[in-house]
Amino acid sequence: MLIPTIIMGILALVLIFIGYNRGQGEHIVGLKSASTMIIQILPLLLFAFIVAGMVQILLPRELLSKWIGAESGIRGILVGSIAGGLAPGGPYVSLPIVAGLLKSGASIGTMVAFLTGWSLWAVGRLPMEVGILGWKFTLIRIASVLIFPPIAGLIAHFFFSNAKL
Repeated sequence: MLIPTIIMGILALVLIFIGYNRGQGEHIVGLKSASTMIIQILPLLLFAFIVAGMVQILLPRELLSKWIGAESGIRGILVGSIAGGLAPGGPYVSLPIVAGLLKSGASIGTMVAFLTGWSLWAVGRLPMEVGILGWKFTLIRIASVLIFPPIAGLIAHFFFSNAKL
């Protein structure tokens, strides 16, 4: 986690420097925009980390093993796909939950299926998608990606289930 933090810090400093050197106060506008985003996202991020931590502690290992652990097989991958498709929120919510579940014993295949379902199915996004793009396009898109979360989970399970994270 240290290396990505250092890289992101360097990138932020370089961009602030570029904005400052342009001489039109762009660095101030950028920092104000960042402050607004921090105020909006920080509570959500805090609660997502609390949920991720509590999932690790409160869910019994036997239950996790049965439903989303390495021995859950295709059932776990399907559960992960569906749970991911139904999961609310953006990456600030889903990624900490996946991290917590991985630490609690969830299988790589199930968590890959979860994240793939979250990004491709996104049930919470469907009303907006139908409203903006129409029901026909939305159905075509869903039909086109329906099989990918389980397939991604199976690929991860078969090729990477012994990988150390």
